[in-house]
Amino acid sequence: QVQLVESGGGLVQAGGSLRLSCAASGRTFRSYAMGWFRQAPGKEREFVAAITWSGGMTYYADSVKGRFTISRVNAKNTVYLQMNSLKPEDTAVYYCAAASGGVDAVRMRRIDYWGQGTQVTVSS
Repeated sequence: QVQLVESGGGLVQAGGSLRLSCAASGRTFRSYAMGWFRQAPGKEREFVAAITWSGGMTYYADSVKGRFTISRVNAKNTVYLQMNSLKPEDTAVYYCAAASGGVDAVRMRRIDYWGQGTQVTVSS
């Protein structure tokens, strides 16, 4: 069992930055590929970024490529999402996700565990 708790969301002006954190419980954190998804009001949840268990490879949605960076520190059971050059269209609830099937499973939404989400609001 893995529990995921996100933090770091908030209100920021367009062009600003935020760093989201996702703290995982359990000793098997390094067994999971991790990802971030987001869901805006009235829209489906969409993939944002994913990282392999080792942190050696990362993947991004085209909409955030070059602006967002996913990283992880296995010793701290934590995955991060650094978000720069934020735009109003980045406004959403951001969810952390863990997948035992690897990073491809994250991208295909075969998720084992979800966090509860953290709100990010970008004002224009």
